[in-house]
Amino acid sequence: MADPVQNIPPHILALLTRLHDESTAQESALSRAGIDPAKFHDVMRDKFIALDKDKCQFIYQLSRAINAKTIVEAGTSYGVSTIYLALAVSANVAATGGKGTVIGTEYEHNKATKAREYWQECGEIVTNVVDLREGDLRETLKENVQDVDLLLLDIWTPMALPTLKLIQPKLRHGAVIIADNTVQFAAEYKDLLDHLRAPGSGFMNLTLPYSNGLEMSVYLPQ
Repeated sequence: MADPVQNIPPHILALLTRLHDESTAQESALSRAGIDPAKFHDVMRDKFIALDKDKCQFIYQLSRAINAKTIVEAGTSYGVSTIYLALAVSANVAATGGKGTVIGTEYEHNKATKAREYWQECGEIVTNVVDLREGDLRETLKENVQDVDLLLLDIWTPMALPTLKLIQPKLRHGAVIIADNTVQFAAEYKDLLDHLRAPGSGFMNLTLPYSNGLEMSVYLPQ
């Protein structure tokens, strides 16, 4: 299968392969063991919960296609998908000029610390464009966010709609919103999907046939 992530330093590709393998192994173990809903957040506190590799490849190619230079990632976790976004933004800046940034958000300090370690392994092609904001994103995204090209929602489902409502006034015309696992967690995403799909919302929506669903919405307000 073709891989859109091209001309990437081998050490970054090797790191991404390792991180995806670790994430997949964790997910398989969790699937076998099952999770007590009452303990869900405690169990997931130290887990990757990384975006699937094919989805990461897609958001990389999408970011290149729309020449995204300002991206907001809601739910950075250990920073795997952030690497793809940063690589795309760096490539876009190199190709067409200007400045670029990937604004990451992470509530768990330990995850944020580990993510920064992985980005340091990648080098300046990633670290130079990432702005990681720790804490409650409802506070950390209030300021210094504008002209957003792409918003990735890979976060605890109750936070998805509040995040979108916070960022929506800062989206450029034609900005893209990506939300993960929208088929698997359709009930949990109901408020978000109702908002996106409501008549007059300004969003054009399509559910992509990736594992567990990937919602792609384009912001085209009248």
